[in-house]
Amino acid sequence: MNTAAKLGSYALGLAVVFGGALGVGRAVGPVAQDPPTQSHTAMAKSQEGHEGQDALKGQEASEGQKSEKSQEHGTPEQAYSDTPGGLQVSQNGYTLNPLTPIETGKATDFRFAVTGPDGRPVTDYQVEHDKKLHFIVVSRDLTTFLHLHPEMTPDGIWSVGLTLPAAGPYRAFADFAPTGGEKLTLGADLQAAGDYRPKPLPEASRSSKVGDYTVSLDGDLVPGRASKLTLSVSKDGEPVTDLQPYLGAYGHLVALRAGDLAYLHVHPEQSEKAGPQITFYAEVPSIGDYRLFLDFKHGDEVRTADFTVRATQGDATAAEPSAPHGH
Repeated sequence: MNTAAKLGSYALGLAVVFGGALGVGRAVGPVAQDPPTQSHTAMAKSQEGHEGQDALKGQEASEGQKSEKSQEHGTPEQAYSDTPGGLQVSQNGYTLNPLTPIETGKATDFRFAVTGPDGRPVTDYQVEHDKKLHFIVVSRDLTTFLHLHPEMTPDGIWSVGLTLPAAGPYRAFADFAPTGGEKLTLGADLQAAGDYRPKPLPEASRSSKVGDYTVSLDGDLVPGRASKLTLSVSKDGEPVTDLQPYLGAYGHLVALRAGDLAYLHVHPEQSEKAGPQITFYAEVPSIGDYRLFLDFKHGDEVRTADFTVRATQGDATAAEPSAPHGH
């Protein structure tokens, strides 16, 4: 597949909402509790074996009552699907399991697994943006951002070189789609031991310096509708017109909501021009501060520009930007 065709595949799904299920104008409610873990499921099966058919009938009656109530109040499953990506360690039976402790400031061969509904590590994934799984690690104060691509062994154990530069809490995100299943983003907390001194959230800015490069941002985040964001890359004051494809696109954008680190991953619209502009469409669920991290490749090196953007409640009657649908 040539580069133009490959990039064209990302024209689909440019208007992306957190968790894939938030309607227009809908604010995020309380975070749902994690679904039952695999150990809880195993215990439940063991109890069924002792309690016999009466317990099964009781469970069926309970499920019937839940079904009736769901018409008025909504089901737990609906609550889970409405939760923004990355806030849950488990979803739809899949769980992110870190396996390696972290040593602050030291390179670690970090290992983890994603277990499926059967409790076993998942080994079969769909390829999304040239990879089976994307792994993001950020500090809780949103000043450190790492976009990594681990390798998987045949038994479903992932490993990647990871160095956390400072002590404190971090959040790890696994962005993947199991074969035959829907796309998921699971999140798990990591802790780097030591004296933790959180940094304040960087001030809102429309410009980001990355070495000799400057990336400028045009556009606003408005909750409940697709927002057009245009990022322009220049080097030493001159527009960059020969960006290189990175994972099949000229740019990758990750947005994280300050406070709870709700996660959004978007990709640019189709363009035959390799810069200087990269256009995205993103939909956020609420007002507040967001951190944006743009990965772009030039001169055979991947660089990351970062921004703090404040989403405000704009004019709901204003014309919305046109963006392709689907993902």
